[in-house]
Amino acid sequence: MSALQLNLGPAKEPLGFIKILQWIFSIFAFATCGGYSGKTAIFLTCPANKNVTLEADFAYPFRLHKATFEHLNTSKCNTTWNTVHLVGDFSSSAQFFVTFAVLVFLYCMGALVLYLGYLHLYRGAGKLPMIDFVITVVISFLWLVSTSAWAKALTDIKTSTGENLVSEIEVCKTNPQLCHFKEIRSLGSLNVSVVIGFLNLILWAGNAWFVYKETSFHSPPAASPPNPTSVSSPSGM
Repeated sequence: MSALQLNLGPAKEPLGFIKILQWIFSIFAFATCGGYSGKTAIFLTCPANKNVTLEADFAYPFRLHKATFEHLNTSKCNTTWNTVHLVGDFSSSAQFFVTFAVLVFLYCMGALVLYLGYLHLYRGAGKLPMIDFVITVVISFLWLVSTSAWAKALTDIKTSTGENLVSEIEVCKTNPQLCHFKEIRSLGSLNVSVVIGFLNLILWAGNAWFVYKETSFHSPPAASPPNPTSVSSPSGM
């Protein structure tokens, strides 16, 4: 294997600069989604104007069906409560998005090492740019799939933890005047994760062109040497 030849020049070119952006944006993608924890709350209008607030914590990977409201195994507002869970399991979409972002983060690190340390090997062998191009196209497609799936899951999470929450609780269905939605912790970072996911899609799709330029398909064909027979011989005297 060729020796390491550190060269920061590719970092100033689109090929390397965009890869650095992709590395950074992949960190934002899995951090904004994977690091989230939230809370939703309802309050009960009890006799004698005594209100009781009930809260449920939820977090990544958003298995909401395992999140329960606190202190619902006791009597509240003259009503016996059983354990009440939130509704839905959105872990598959969330984990797909986060896991994929982590894998992209690792791939970007490896690609940067190749660009900055082994560019001579990268451009000297025809297979490496082609492999890089194929992986870039596949990653672009998977950003579309994973982000779309996560965006749909986030919409469902908002529904399950927002104002429709009250209608999912059995006791509240039979006593509609008893339960009222109170608040939910901001889902801003999750909204940002979706935006970053689509920005990653744009970055990778755009970068496919610059990677393609490194492949043999884009390289101009080598000029053929002149045919000796086509050169006319001098006429005899």
